[in-house]
Formats: sequence, structure tokens, C-alpha cells
Amino acid sequence: MTVVLITGALTGIGRATALAFAQEGDQIVVSGRHGEAGEELAQELRELGAEAEFICDDVRHDEEMRNLIDQTVERALLTAASRRPKRLRRRVRHQCARHVARAEARDARDGQARRR
Repeated sequence: MTVVLITGALTGIGRATALAFAQEGDQIVVSGRHGEAGEELAQELRELGAEAEFICDDVRHDEEMRNLIDQTVERALLTAASRRPKRLRRRVRHQCARHVARAEARDARDGQARRR
């Protein structure tokens, strides 16, 4: 079984992606900034037969992103106990580091634009 992490899952393409993975029966961790909407989405995903968890966070904040990654990796490791956990953790952290780097670059560009 696959564990899927979807950030920005409460609306738009993130929500559509979560629903698509739920129909495949994957375990899903959805995140977003609005707790009530996130819990409602997680419940909807469970009603479709998926194992779903909502984690309220804002990926623009490094500490919240690290917490999200750690919780997702823990879930994945529990699910995939017979797989290679070090490789999985390394892959997830690499992808998340890329995400954080893109967010930091975006923030730097936004900061420069505001100064102009």
C-alpha cells in the first residue's frame, strides 16, 4: 500500500488529487492551513475507503514542514515495515527539501519585488 502526502489538499487540484488517490485505496496524508476543512476532507476520503489523516500546517514555515514530513515518514514506515525504510526516508526528505528550497526562492523573489 502506498502512503501519499498531498500539501495544499483542501481545494483545487490538491483536493482532486486526494480524491483520486482515495479511490485507488492508498493511505493519504493531506495537509493545509484550515483545520475544519481538512478534517472534513479526511472524513470524505475515509468514506471513499481510504485511510486518511489530516495534518494542519503551512508549508511556508520550515518547522511545520519538518513536522509534516516526520509524521508522514512515520506513517509510511509503519505501513511499509518490510521495505527499505532508510531509502524511503531519504527519498521523502529529498523531495521535501526540494519543496522547501522552491518556497524559499519564491519568498526571496517576492521580497525583492516588494522592495521595488
